[in-house]
Amino acid sequence: MTPQCTFMITAPIRGDRLTQLKSLLAGMNQAPGFADPHNTLLPYWQCANLHVARFMILQANTNEDIKAYGLQPDPWRPTLCFMGDIDGDADLFLAELVIRAEPGLREIFAHCTGFDESTTDLLAWLHRHSTKPNANYVNWRGRTVIQIGEDLALREALAKEVRRKEKAYDKLNKRQVWWQLREFTRLECEHGRLRLSHPAPTPAPWFIGNLLHLFGVPIALLCLTPLFLLALPFYLYHLRRLETSDPENSQRADQEHLQALATQEDIDVTNHFNVFGQVKPGRLRLFTIRMGLLLLDYTARHIYRRGYLTRIKTIHFARWVLLDNNRRVYFASNYDGSAESYMDDFINKVAWGLNLVFSNGVGYPRSRWLIKGGAEHEEKYKRTLRRNQLPSESWYKAYPGLTAVDMERNSRIRNVLEQDNPGDEQLGEWLSLL
Repeated sequence: MTPQCTFMITAPIRGDRLTQLKSLLAGMNQAPGFADPHNTLLPYWQCANLHVARFMILQANTNEDIKAYGLQPDPWRPTLCFMGDIDGDADLFLAELVIRAEPGLREIFAHCTGFDESTTDLLAWLHRHSTKPNANYVNWRGRTVIQIGEDLALREALAKEVRRKEKAYDKLNKRQVWWQLREFTRLECEHGRLRLSHPAPTPAPWFIGNLLHLFGVPIALLCLTPLFLLALPFYLYHLRRLETSDPENSQRADQEHLQALATQEDIDVTNHFNVFGQVKPGRLRLFTIRMGLLLLDYTARHIYRRGYLTRIKTIHFARWVLLDNNRRVYFASNYDGSAESYMDDFINKVAWGLNLVFSNGVGYPRSRWLIKGGAEHEEKYKRTLRRNQLPSESWYKAYPGLTAVDMERNSRIRNVLEQDNPGDEQLGEWLSLL
């Protein structure tokens, strides 16, 4: 199995370069916010192991909201963020990217402080400005870009063959059809018209690290349980006191901001999402969000790794990142369907999970005991989310037109085809997928 990894490069933008940078990044696009894979700055089409990527500018549009706590806003310079999700090792990917697209990357990052377009060691600079997520979600751990393409080609070839021989297949039982299509696939692969590559072995360092994480986190939390139990009454008392007095901000975003978001949405079946806001002041809130992200990362890594994040099936990749010395939080995701349906999915299926993390964000609707309220206040939640949402300057997806459900279906088709002796019920379901 090839595990998926993330990369995220962040750097403040020079004061006089913001407009120029936005114009440069827009030139990478074939539609608003939607990258052309063959753009001249970064040839995404050459990156065989890149699932999704984006350039976006982190701007603190809601920075003044912290004044509700009697605090002055911390300064935040607009920051360029280049991020993506890949198959394999992130360091190796960045090294290959520099080889393939160094001139374009230099032209982009020349707009950032501390970067000289002609003299800076680009790869070293990328590593210095790398940021790791506090929590990360992958829809299907181990499913590579190459496999997604192979599965799609297989399904299309099988569907075409079934249509071509529909009358002949009507006279056969399910198993006979399966045998015929299995032989058809073998011949297609033999003649080079299809390719079904075998999964690569799981890298030993990743496997060992993942195993240590699987057992290490619960053991560490178990060892700390007596301390947690001792502190729990004090924690709950102060949490509830804060929850009843936390300022809310359900002000509607201005129309210009909403329009900027809307112009980038629904160009493909998959959309991109950025939310950037401030963490509520105080050590209790910081402890709570860090623990919430720890638990979220653990469950996404070891439990929700086969097509679901709790009950939500539409998310391809997502990450949560604490920035600015833990004073700010950034959430980014790639999801299927409209923004409205995406927000409704979270509200209806996993509002408690949203509250666990985002109730520690400035302006979020008031929660109760950390998991109730909050996102359950639908209108307030949606307004807060939209106010803190940011557009992407340029977003790339390796397989446009494919949803997470499509990819899961295609993988099931291939899986049953490659089995030695699937059951009759399984074969019936398999044929319905074609």
